[in-house]
This record gives sequence, structure tokens and C-alpha cells, in this order.
Amino acid sequence: MFKFIISKLLYLVPTFIGITIVAFGFIRLLPGDPVLLMAGERGVSPERYAAITEQLGFDKPVWQQYLQYLGNLLQGDLGTSLVTKKPVLDEFMALFPATVELALLAIIIAAAIGIPVGVLAAIKRGSWFDQISMAGALVGFSMPIFWWGLLLIIFFSGYLGWTPVSGRISLMYYFEPVTGFMLIDSLLSGQEGAFKSALSHLILPSIVLATIPLAVIARQTRSAMLEVMGEDYVRTARAKGLSPRRVVGIHALRNAMIPVITTIGLQVGVLMAGAILTETIFSWPGIGKWMIDSISRRDYPVVQSGLLLIALIVMIVNLIVDLTYGLINPRIRHK
Repeated sequence: MFKFIISKLLYLVPTFIGITIVAFGFIRLLPGDPVLLMAGERGVSPERYAAITEQLGFDKPVWQQYLQYLGNLLQGDLGTSLVTKKPVLDEFMALFPATVELALLAIIIAAAIGIPVGVLAAIKRGSWFDQISMAGALVGFSMPIFWWGLLLIIFFSGYLGWTPVSGRISLMYYFEPVTGFMLIDSLLSGQEGAFKSALSHLILPSIVLATIPLAVIARQTRSAMLEVMGEDYVRTARAKGLSPRRVVGIHALRNAMIPVITTIGLQVGVLMAGAILTETIFSWPGIGKWMIDSISRRDYPVVQSGLLLIALIVMIVNLIVDLTYGLINPRIRHK
């Protein structure tokens, strides 16, 4: 098991280097000059422009800028925002709980609905439920998040008035954050109606963000269940006279969950990507909206380090999934 863990950790080194190259080069491919954007409408004199360029290190060759960026990363320095003048890591940690709260509820919704739907679709293979559920999963996977989010806002927020349009909590509530998670902080505040307001703000964006993972989990669960249901040990369990619920719930589902767990772990990357659009649509103050705003402002340190931090989170989650996979299935450790 130790060699298995070391081999997985070694894979992270070239991946990390590749991510730094992508994060460093991505923002520089976009049109726009960060110095001019910082200067604003008033403009900047050639002397001032040269001074700011030298101060930010933009006068150096690109490869030197990258080596300096990589050296700072190895020292734990993620840089300082060109706009807010705050350390990037501080801004990230302040906004990260909002994204975690949104993504966590989304993956809970996706798993809580997707797994039962996939199991039932496999058991009732070829039935109307199987066809409708898989067709719905295909539609959910193919549907653009921004379009789906706007439709839900128009219907539930505009037409029915059931949910708020944007934000994390109503403006009538104010309290100092303790954990950064609005649901927990609203409970700790003791203010009547604060938790209900926070939950109502969270439901709609979570449903939008959960749509694609739900479709993937449902289809993967169905596929895994169909494969497992044809195994010899399942037929043996049936021949012994075990109840269908016991055969499906204990013998089949337990083994079918191995690829499903992997799929759920891999959806973290999808959630991070989807959070960028979802947070923008719902004005959700998380790292997704933060990244979009930073890209529009050409805030190089924020975009570079933000992409790196998001990628590291996805890498760590995938590593945990790989280790969990190895614990569930010992044969994986020797591959």
C-alpha cells in the first residue's frame, strides 16, 4: 500500500509543473494590458507606465517571469492582487467556503438522486422508467449550465417567487462570519429566519450545479449495476433464494459502487468548472465569480494562483479517490 501511495504522489509532480505552465501562460494569451487597466480611464504617462511595468516584473523575458513565479510558489508565496493589493491566498481562503458549500450540496443532491435512479434503471432495464431516466440524464448532461440556470431563475424566482435571484443571504441579516459557511454561520448567529434565508439562496444554484454530475452518476450507476448483475456470485445469491432486495443491496450494489465512487470523485473537477458559470449567474461570492472578475481585470497573480489552487484541489480529491479505490479493491494497488 505504501508503494501505491508513493507512486500516486510522484504522478503529482509533473502534473503540478504542467499546471503552473498553463496557469502562467493562460492569462498572457488574453488581449489587454494589466498596467493600462490598473491606470483606468485617466491613462498613464510613458514614464509611469515604464515604472509600473518594471515594478511588476513585466519588463523581463517571459521565461524569467515564469521562473520567478515558480520560485515564489515553492516558497509559499502566491502573489498579491494587482487590484485589491491583498495576498491572493487570503482572498482565496475568504471566498473558498462559499464555493465548497455550493459544491458540497450539489454533489449530495447529485449522488442522492443519481444513485437510486441508476439502480432502478438497471433493475428495470428496458422499461419506461429506464428509458425516461436515461433520456433525462442525457438531456441534463448536454444542457448548458448558463441556459439552465437562467431558465430556473425565470421560473422559480421570477414567475413563482419561491427563491431569491442572487447572493447568499438576505440583506436584512448581518453577522460576523465564524466558519465562512453561511448555513452554519446563520445558525450560530441565532437570528430568526437567517438559516431559512441562507438555505433558500443556496437551493437553486446547487440544483443547477448538480445537473451534470447527477446525469453522469445515474448513467455510471446503471452501467455498473448491469455489469455486476450478470456476475456469477449474483446468480448464485439468487439461486440460494435470497430476497431481491438483499441481492441488489448487498451483493450487487456494494461492488457496483466502486466505479461510482470514482465517478463521484472525478466530478469535483466538473463542479469547479461549473461553479464558475453558476456563481456568475447567481452572483454567488465564491472563487468562480472571483476568477471571472480577475480575468476581466487582467489581475495576473489572482488568475495564475487561483487556477493553480483550484487544480491542486482537484488533484488532491482525485488522489483521495485513487487511494480509496485501492482500499476497496486491493488488486488496484499492484497495477
